[in-house]
Amino acid sequence: MKSKEEILRNSAVVCALALLCCALWGSAFPCIKIGYKLVGIGGQNSGNGSRIMYAGLRFILAGIMVIIVGSVQQKKIMVPKTFSTVKRIFILSLFQTILQYIFFYIGLSNTSGAKASIIEGANVFVAILVSVFMFRQEKLTFKKSIGCLVGFAGVVMANVCGSGGMDFSFKFTGEGYILISTFAYGISAALMKEYSKEDDTVKLSGYQFLCGGIILTISGWLMSGRFSINGAGAVAMLLYLAFVSAAAYTIWGILLKYNPLSKVAVFGFMNPVFGAILSMLLLSEDSVPVIVSVMALLLVSCGIVIVNGRGKKGVD
Repeated sequence: MKSKEEILRNSAVVCALALLCCALWGSAFPCIKIGYKLVGIGGQNSGNGSRIMYAGLRFILAGIMVIIVGSVQQKKIMVPKTFSTVKRIFILSLFQTILQYIFFYIGLSNTSGAKASIIEGANVFVAILVSVFMFRQEKLTFKKSIGCLVGFAGVVMANVCGSGGMDFSFKFTGEGYILISTFAYGISAALMKEYSKEDDTVKLSGYQFLCGGIILTISGWLMSGRFSINGAGAVAMLLYLAFVSAAAYTIWGILLKYNPLSKVAVFGFMNPVFGAILSMLLLSEDSVPVIVSVMALLLVSCGIVIVNGRGKKGVD
């Protein structure tokens, strides 16, 4: 019988789980905007505080979900028992939840889902570069570089080649904030891989969400953030967004623990592809021709295969 580590290093398993995470994350692009409408954010409650407070509540729920599931699996309540673990949780939450989502939520409200998707696609490069140059977790090879460039080309194609094209304007509180969010994510991915060597991944995921969520909620409230959760639709959307974070980030963290960061991170190019397609279906923001979608998916898939493929010995 194969061990847990062998199973989670199997390429087919990595591919299936990573794509599941990407589909969930991709759905968050349009669902966040739908969630805003359901709780009245965008009208008289259009301030940044409301968006940050909404994000905070989402992540508190996500943290509770992860902690409950992890505690049931381990048959004991998961709690951080050492100062080192608490320190790692706080640092991880700073980059993964607080900085990433403060800038992401505000930035998304000031740009289109498609443009946000393209910029977010760059997080693959950031994550790999941080892993290579800051943490020395792996080497940056020619094969990885080419794979990333091919994958990113697919991301750009999926979002730029809509029927109406896309303008290339740049607004700091829109595209600029999404870019900052992307850098925060890249750092958090490398941190999660590093910290997983010493701590349980599920515990880190749950408590960093809970810690970050509380800080975001308080920050949003102090910024006069207010909204009303009325109706089953608003509740269901908030719970779904919490589930997206809880499930996708925890699974992603487990994959990072057992695999090279580049092998997992390159699948992140699928996030904006899913995001662009779902934004088209749910928000009618963009119209991506079928042929363009297929070509984009092929490019992204080629990029993933190039990064994860086994080249000739000594030729990476």
